[in-house]
Amino acid sequence: MRVAMYYNNKDVRLEEMPIPQVGPGEVLVKVIASGICGSDVMEWYRIKTAPRVLGHEITGEIVQVGEGVERYHIGDRVFVSHHVPCNTCRYCLNGYHTVCETLHTTNYDPGGFAEYIRVPPLQVDRGIYVLPDEVSFEEGVFIEPLACVVRAQRLARLQVGQTVLVLGSGMSGLLHVALARTSGAARIIATDVNDYRLAAAQRFGADIVMHATEDVPARLRQVNEGRLADLVIICTGAYPAFMQALQSVERGGLVLFFAPTEPGVTVPVPVNDFWRNGITLMPSYGAAPVDLAVALELIRAHRIPVREMITHRLSLAETGLGFRLVAEAKESLKVIVEPQR
Repeated sequence: MRVAMYYNNKDVRLEEMPIPQVGPGEVLVKVIASGICGSDVMEWYRIKTAPRVLGHEITGEIVQVGEGVERYHIGDRVFVSHHVPCNTCRYCLNGYHTVCETLHTTNYDPGGFAEYIRVPPLQVDRGIYVLPDEVSFEEGVFIEPLACVVRAQRLARLQVGQTVLVLGSGMSGLLHVALARTSGAARIIATDVNDYRLAAAQRFGADIVMHATEDVPARLRQVNEGRLADLVIICTGAYPAFMQALQSVERGGLVLFFAPTEPGVTVPVPVNDFWRNGITLMPSYGAAPVDLAVALELIRAHRIPVREMITHRLSLAETGLGFRLVAEAKESLKVIVEPQR
């Protein structure tokens, strides 16, 4: 079978690998659509394990089932979660599924930028979601990234009537904007350095957009009745955004660290000010099974306009182009690879 082998962001090669052999409790999925995630192009993060086949936002069709598999059948249209928790460790039992050691060590074989993937028994047991008729393969690609956003806003306890500031209007930022709109935020402000993405943020639910080089806290007070934001969501790894976030949160508010910085970066926090003003700092990584289920339902019910966020549909041979588009972060939003083309 053909795979897109990742060496670095500018070197993704079309190569051949054997189709994985399916054992007991496993299934083989023909990949129909595979999204390129912003984390796929975090080179400092990915290059440590190169060369490898990346891709974790996949939908496809089951073409083979191993011995003992009864819940799924050949022909099922599915989304497959690459990371699944054990559901029994102290972290899972306390609701912290995304720090579970099992979740961090599970994956499918070889990766989503391939014509076929082998789904191991643990993922077959708890990581396969059958797509409803109303959800297309390309819409299903959004289940995982939207689930990460669902979890983040669930932990942040976004409330009806809040002012939400989203720093960074790439794919994750746009999903945060759209979900906040659906969840009843009173006012949504989005920032970016790119006019194309600022226009997209307005299209998907932002009331106001600002260029990230502006004095964001000052502008925020101008457009928000003298107040800062109740919830600030950082969706870019750019260091200035982290500093803006700390300066843009209202008393009693929350700063959500959705994106990481590069390794070794330290962000200074005005502890006394935050202590006095009751400000919360919170990270959010990944998604739990409940978040995947919620994301699937949001897409099925057309509450989040994911199809309109797709800007590029590429063949497997064009995966390298897709990586460059996502890494450059200019005039692209969701880039989807279609391995069967």
